[in-house]
Formats: sequence, C-alpha cells, structure tokens
Amino acid sequence: MSGIRLYRKRIIPEECLLLDDDIILHADNEVIITKWHTLHPKKTLHHGYSCYFMERGYKVSKFYDHDSRLISWYCDIIEYEYNETENSYVFTDLLVDVIVYPDGFVRVVDLDELADAVRDHLLTPEQMQRALRRTDKLLSVIYKGAFDKLQKYIEDAEADCVSRQTVS
Repeated sequence: MSGIRLYRKRIIPEECLLLDDDIILHADNEVIITKWHTLHPKKTLHHGYSCYFMERGYKVSKFYDHDSRLISWYCDIIEYEYNETENSYVFTDLLVDVIVYPDGFVRVVDLDELADAVRDHLLTPEQMQRALRRTDKLLSVIYKGAFDKLQKYIEDAEADCVSRQTVS
C-alpha cells in the first residue's frame, strides 16, 4: 500500500485537506498509522501519531506538546471513502471526539456539534447513528480496560521510529 494519499474532511468548519506532510509508517487493510506535525500551529499541540482503524470507524491519535510531553490520546469518530484510481482515502470526521488524558480521565466532546450538523443537514441521520454507535463501542473498549490494545499500534510504530533514528 505505497503511494497512499490521505485527506481529512471536516464538516464544521467545512474543509477537505490533503495530509501531504503526514508520514505513513504502516498501512494495511485494517489500519493506517501516521506521524505528523500540526497543520495549524497551536499553543500546546505540536506533533503526534495517529492510527486509523478503518473498519471500526475511529482514529486514535497520540498528542504531544512542543517539548514532546504527552498531552492526551485523542479519538476521532470517522468514516472513510477509498478511491482506488487515486489510491487515496478521504477520512470524514463525524464530529464526536473522545479524549483520554494521561491520568486516565475520559471526556466525550462535541456532541452538540453532531446535533447541530444533523439539524443543519450537514450529516444524515444515518451518519449520526454510525457516529453514536462507534462512540459507544470505543467507550466500551476504554471502560473495559482494553484501550491499551489500540494504543499499542501507535506505541509500536513510535518505538520503530525512535529505533530507526538511533541507528541512523
């Protein structure tokens, strides 16, 4: 799966961006793992790693600050379209996010945006249902204490990056 192009599509605000600076560390039929720097500079968020769990419908990201300290694990609820001709994926953010902080505290955010998007016909009721069901499944994984299995994808990719940098 080389030469893949990734796009991030947002509903609010509406945008679709090519993630051409993201480095794809791994890609198969189940997951795509990337390393990236923020698209728009932020006060704290500087860089991180993401793992797209395509069939599960969420993206798990590890957020770091400017000093490479862990800020949080940030989970976007997503859906995607694959264009075989272009070998590209468009990942649409379905607005609901789950944040897991280093101390284990969990927050679900942007449910109001989901409601507004359905009201304003930016998302279909079916997309809202998928977003809520995927959020429920992700929260079940977290509450059962199995989030580390999702984190491991990123942890392993990150360790590979560090070991390659050490060798070079």
